[in-house]
Amino acid sequence: MNLDVLPTVEFAFPGPLRDQLVAAILSGAKTTTSGLVLEYERENEPLPEIGRQSAVVDSDGRRTAVIELTEVRVIRLADVDLQHALDEGEGDTSVAEWRAGHERFWHSAEVREELGDPDFTVDDDTQVLAQRFRLVHTA
Repeated sequence: MNLDVLPTVEFAFPGPLRDQLVAAILSGAKTTTSGLVLEYERENEPLPEIGRQSAVVDSDGRRTAVIELTEVRVIRLADVDLQHALDEGEGDTSVAEWRAGHERFWHSAEVREELGDPDFTVDDDTQVLAQRFRLVHTA
């Protein structure tokens, strides 16, 4: 499989968190991910669709794996379920733990800078893109 022809997908920002998430994908522990719908709206980008295959990029920019989307949902932050949180593969054992970690990330200086809003915060009604994927190929 030629990973160079596929669109890329990046998890978090380059560094320790991305390395942890890529390792979890490669091990099979991570099969879901969450993003902000706002990020797609700001970029005027369509939401990803079921069946889309993407090359997973590590912190060094290497294409390490191919994943395929099997489920795409837009839900309120308050409606993220336990199975989704567990399947993110980050070690959370409750939705509250998952939410606390994601709020830290979404409220980080990097995300706020990317969104162009130094005061950005999420709340129960924030629209989350909840995606489920399967690992198709490893490099």
